[in-house]
Amino acid sequence: MDKKDLINESIDYILANFEEPITVEEVAKHLSFSKYYFCRMFKEVTGESVYSFIKRLKVEQSAIDLKIQKERRITDIGLDYGYSASNYSSLFREHYHISPNEYRKTLDATTISNPFSPHKQEVLDTFEEYQTKIETKDLNDLYVVYERVLGNYSDLKNSWTSLVEESAYYDGTTVMIEKFYNDPAVAIDDHSICDLCFMIEEEVKENNTMIIKGGKYAIFPYNGTIDDIFRVMQGFFRIWLPRSGYKMREKYGLTIYREIDWKKDYVHLDMCIPIE
Repeated sequence: MDKKDLINESIDYILANFEEPITVEEVAKHLSFSKYYFCRMFKEVTGESVYSFIKRLKVEQSAIDLKIQKERRITDIGLDYGYSASNYSSLFREHYHISPNEYRKTLDATTISNPFSPHKQEVLDTFEEYQTKIETKDLNDLYVVYERVLGNYSDLKNSWTSLVEESAYYDGTTVMIEKFYNDPAVAIDDHSICDLCFMIEEEVKENNTMIIKGGKYAIFPYNGTIDDIFRVMQGFFRIWLPRSGYKMREKYGLTIYREIDWKKDYVHLDMCIPIE
């Protein structure tokens, strides 16, 4: 493996275990590296220290939980990530300049600021409007070859363009999938994680391949402009999911593209949330 593949493996390990009291030493041991060498390599590839990465990931994921688990106590959500009530409040305020309680109050609004257009306020659809369009389906395992992108969601269009031009797996009809681990509304410092995937017919034993596990998903079909994806996705998670009676069973979502016209910024896609 090259350095990027090794760091991807470490990120996968962190994503699978970050709700535990995971340490930098444990991650380095998983890769069979010394702590010093691993920390230097992680910073070189990601631009962020391992400790900062884990801490930021925890606070970002807790902000997502505050959004989609509105019935749970804030202290319990903090405890999920290993923080006492006071420590969690301090950590949250350090990153978002607002307390968890104040943040949760903002979630009652039917509008949201668009991080890609800071002066734009998006009006979210109602629960009833989502309910008429969303289906729950069982998806099969998805075999994909992928490129992990660390950065800002606003750069995904350029990342896709480069990947399509360079990949031997794309032939114009290949299904494209985004596996995203962060919420753009609460992502911090342009360090979002997104796997850009091409679906393949069967498992291939290469470093840049994986299986996206199937199971039950809530699926919202979307036809419209790329600019409106943020608004629709936020309503899916923020308005529909908390009232749906379902819970997320994984810490990621999927965007499965059915049709893309980059010149017109038009897409036909399925937004998918793994649920139970």
